[in-house]
Amino acid sequence: MASLKVFCSLMAVAYFCCSVLEAFPGTGRVGGGVLGLNPELYRLSCPQANEIIMSVLENAIAKDSRMAASLLRLHFHDCFVQGCDASVLLDDSKTIVSEKNSGPNKNSLRGFEVIDEIKSKLEQVCPNTVSCADILALSARDSIELSGGPHWEVPLGRRDSRTASIKKANTHLPAPNSTIQTLINQFRRQGLDEQDLVALSGGHSIGVARCVTYRQRLYSQNGNNQPDLTLERNYYNGLKTVCPKVGGDNNVTPLDFSSPVKFDNKYFKLLLWGKGLLNSDQVLLTGKARKTAELVRNYAENEGLFFHQFAKSMVKMGNISPLLGSKGEIRKNCRRLN
Repeated sequence: MASLKVFCSLMAVAYFCCSVLEAFPGTGRVGGGVLGLNPELYRLSCPQANEIIMSVLENAIAKDSRMAASLLRLHFHDCFVQGCDASVLLDDSKTIVSEKNSGPNKNSLRGFEVIDEIKSKLEQVCPNTVSCADILALSARDSIELSGGPHWEVPLGRRDSRTASIKKANTHLPAPNSTIQTLINQFRRQGLDEQDLVALSGGHSIGVARCVTYRQRLYSQNGNNQPDLTLERNYYNGLKTVCPKVGGDNNVTPLDFSSPVKFDNKYFKLLLWGKGLLNSDQVLLTGKARKTAELVRNYAENEGLFFHQFAKSMVKMGNISPLLGSKGEIRKNCRRLN
């Protein structure tokens, strides 16, 4: 009877562990058998964490409506370069060449001061507890929720990198003029599929892009000195007034002009009408990838379906190569190593 009880206890533990791993794929036992990410991690060690982060974000987004999109992008640009480890937040130092200086990030990434404020307040309440990498993941989720998008449970427990990689920042982040096959390949490199690509591209429901990122579509698509014929004509004419052939590199245009600060599925409807701003947006529909085009149509028809998949894909992206256990550190200041 005693041995039977022991067997049953072991089976219960195994069932619990398997349930956790199934709920959060990609977060299994790594780094010497340490169990992976857990959404309840700070429930006892820093119960005020969610409230503090949300409070800072509410104020920041009220002052600057673009900030929600900027913080979402920070998380994305972090995870695609050596995993979700807050390497994107590190400034230049004697040992660090900052990813902030890479082509995709320089004069483009925003929101660092908001992360600094969150980290400072968390360190006052529960020092050396909440990592900068987890702050990025939670800030991205809460920014979407504050913009009218879905809520999801964020698996937690990432630690912060002691290194950065400007080389990977220059090569692993999708460019705005990417072809559909390049996008698919870059997402696959991160363990993400076409469904994740299209859903996460829906993050462009909010935010803006600079003229320099879409100018080639207006004046010299594929080097032929002709505009991109997939652009709807009136939309094309309007873009030319904001983005001249010469100059105005930093003039900005909403990625979704119909509801630029509201997270919804209108981004996908605009793609159907030839009004995607970036080439990397429009090729989801026109790039001869049958699956991505089908997903664009599905999400344009069903906002709930888009929200559901976006949340799933954000969890999946947030699970890219996290540092766990004794790896990395929990930075006191997100901009520099301890």
